[in-house]
Amino acid sequence: MTWLEQLAVFGAGIAAGGINTIVGSGTLITFPVLLAFGLPPVTANVSNTIGLVPGSLSGVHGYRRELAGQRERLLRFGTASLLGGITGAVLLLTLPATAFKAIVPVLIVAALVLVVVQPKLSRWVKQRRENGDSPAPKHGGPILFVAIFATGVYGGYFGAAQGVLLMGLLGVFVHDDMQRLNGIKNVLATIVNGVAAAIFIVIADVDWRAVLLIALGSIIGGQLGAKMGRRMPPTALRAVIVVVGLIAVVRLVMS
Repeated sequence: MTWLEQLAVFGAGIAAGGINTIVGSGTLITFPVLLAFGLPPVTANVSNTIGLVPGSLSGVHGYRRELAGQRERLLRFGTASLLGGITGAVLLLTLPATAFKAIVPVLIVAALVLVVVQPKLSRWVKQRRENGDSPAPKHGGPILFVAIFATGVYGGYFGAAQGVLLMGLLGVFVHDDMQRLNGIKNVLATIVNGVAAAIFIVIADVDWRAVLLIALGSIIGGQLGAKMGRRMPPTALRAVIVVVGLIAVVRLVMS
């Protein structure tokens, strides 16, 4: 990569770190950038996952106050995310690269739909709470555990909009403040990305220059997202994610 391309990857890392902390779709920024600069799809995905882990940890630290008093919940949900992340990472490395190229455009489109419908989903969750229509066990019960596991499988395999999925699930099944749930979402996504990254480091082909650039950027972005994310115009943010995601789809289909 040229210096200009490296700067672009670093900037994408900052954007992805902030977006992951707020919404959870940062992969739709960094993954297309790595594809555009010539990395093979699986290598780009692996390097991106490893690089975003420090940013996820940065976001968790930024939300540490919201995590207070949620130890039991984190242990329960974290176990589901850990098992799911391992499963997804193993699937990525065992399925052929052609399968990844065929599946990921579909996953990206699905993730983009989730990003677009997130406001309606949030309003629906809020309405159910206000109407008392969703009585649930203290920690969501076995259905939520299985759903978080399935989200972890998706996250370990690719992961774009994993955070959107988690926020939708937590909002429906767990009655708590949305900012506290966002703190949980950041921890669960970090667990999935972290365990997948550990597997990838040992087994997969990694572009370490891309990892370093994304990691440095995402650490900065994670802190910015935790501090200033609530001030960002959500419509503009979603528009950027959709545009970049569509570029990724076109790039994969045509490559």
